Amino acid sequence: MPPLLILRHGQTVWNREGRLQGGRDSDLTAFGRVQAARQGAILRALGVARRPVRVSPARRAQVSAALAGLFAQVENRIAEIGLGDWEGRSLAEIAPPPGVAWKFAAPGGETRGALTARLAAFLATLDGPAIVVTHGVVSIGLRAMLMGVSDWDMLADPQGVVHHVVDGRETVYT
Repeated sequence: MPPLLILRHGQTVWNREGRLQGGRDSDLTAFGRVQAARQGAILRALGVARRPVRVSPARRAQVSAALAGLFAQVENRIAEIGLGDWEGRSLAEIAPPPGVAWKFAAPGGETRGALTARLAAFLATLDGPAIVVTHGVVSIGLRAMLMGVSDWDMLADPQGVVHHVVDGRETVYT
């Protein structure tokens, strides 16, 4: 696989409130806008800001890419997972049972298998280094697949950083 630089969109109003977004959107907070601009500064400092950029169709990801100074091509396969009936609700409201991988347990939501297939199809289209502006669960999935990590819960999904995955190894730039 070619080297990938993976960015999660900046903090949104719903992130701050602890609400699950999935296919829904909420605006970036002022802090989220700063995070996105900082990601652009990181990419420029690394000298990689001119690589091809793919961005989720979600407004929060597209605004983050623009604030980072990136000119991106929309890629539907890197949209956030569908969370079905849980979209717009908080974790406290859905109260998943302890030990349940809640990201893939939503009624009417996307399964891990479906997400993995979608991300594998996306990765198969890449023919060189690229920048990906996406979402928390998709970032985890891409990085896990590229690094051969089977336990996705081992990986964090912070905002405002740049994950650089090369030859199965990750470096996180803050």
